[in-house]
Amino acid sequence: MSTADSASRTTPPATEATPAGETATGTATGTATATAAATAGVTAAATGPRRMPGLVPVAETLGTAERTPRDPVPAAAGGPPAPLPRRAGAFWRLLGSELGLTFRRPRNLLMLAVLAIVPVIIGVALRLVSAPDDGMGGVVASVAGNSLMLTFFAFSFLVLLLMPVTVSVVAGDALAGEAGGGTLRYLLAAPAGRTRLLLVKYLNAAVYAYAATAVVALSALVTGLVLFPAGPVTLLSGTTISMGEGLVRIAVAVGYVGAAMAALAAVALALSAFTEVSIGAIAATMVLVVLCQVLRAIPELDAITPYLLPTRFTNFDAVLRAPIDWAALWDGVLAFAAYIVLFGSIAWARFSGKDITS
Repeated sequence: MSTADSASRTTPPATEATPAGETATGTATGTATATAAATAGVTAAATGPRRMPGLVPVAETLGTAERTPRDPVPAAAGGPPAPLPRRAGAFWRLLGSELGLTFRRPRNLLMLAVLAIVPVIIGVALRLVSAPDDGMGGVVASVAGNSLMLTFFAFSFLVLLLMPVTVSVVAGDALAGEAGGGTLRYLLAAPAGRTRLLLVKYLNAAVYAYAATAVVALSALVTGLVLFPAGPVTLLSGTTISMGEGLVRIAVAVGYVGAAMAALAAVALALSAFTEVSIGAIAATMVLVVLCQVLRAIPELDAITPYLLPTRFTNFDAVLRAPIDWAALWDGVLAFAAYIVLFGSIAWARFSGKDITS
């Protein structure tokens, strides 16, 4: 064997040389890839999760910000997370919005206008009747003798039919109108909560009931002051009181009649929870009112008369006695409260478990 062959077997093969240009290119490519990946990561972190194609992001507004759940407040180490804080005033903002919609609706304003016109018509008619003969007695003489009495006469005329119709329209439309219009499920998706929404609807109807009562009283009072003399008021018991005390008694009557209409609003709201057609709830409420009036007129049914809601409507005349018959007023208020609790519970039981499909 030759020396050259031995050298070729003992010497390891030389490593293949890498061109310097290819090394530089690979290094640059790796650096660019890493830079692009880092940039993509920063962009993804800044813009959030990737959205599906075709979906356009919507900027968060104040309304959506209030509905977005916040992270729970961190609690002490080892304890459960604290509950989410409730936003103060959310209930009152919802109620204010509902009241604004109610008192801006032309239909509701028209009904208030009708209630305001009726005392004027009554006052003018009584003025024409009482003018030729000063010796007329009864209600005409009472109203003609003092302007404040027109308010009580207007209540006696309107509280049995026209005022219940007005309140029934607003309360009967509270839930059924939203369901029929397809907006009820959107209100619940706010989320407003079923119990809170039901309470807001009832308070809205109750405020409207008191507004209707105040409109009747104010219209009758102004009309009476224009058409009839002002001064001391002669009550049903024959006692004469000052005009200031008469105004106080009018305020008491307004509070009582308003409570009566608020109780009727609870009945209409309960019926509204069972239908998606508002006219059905309104008609059912008025049928119940008329039916109660018919039952009151049947002597054989006197045993159930005290339990009928319209029986208490006219008890406001207790303020025309000296002293005021507070027992009669208190019994009426308790009856109204019982109706509110009963039919409010019915409305809640129905509405809280009802499937909202519209």
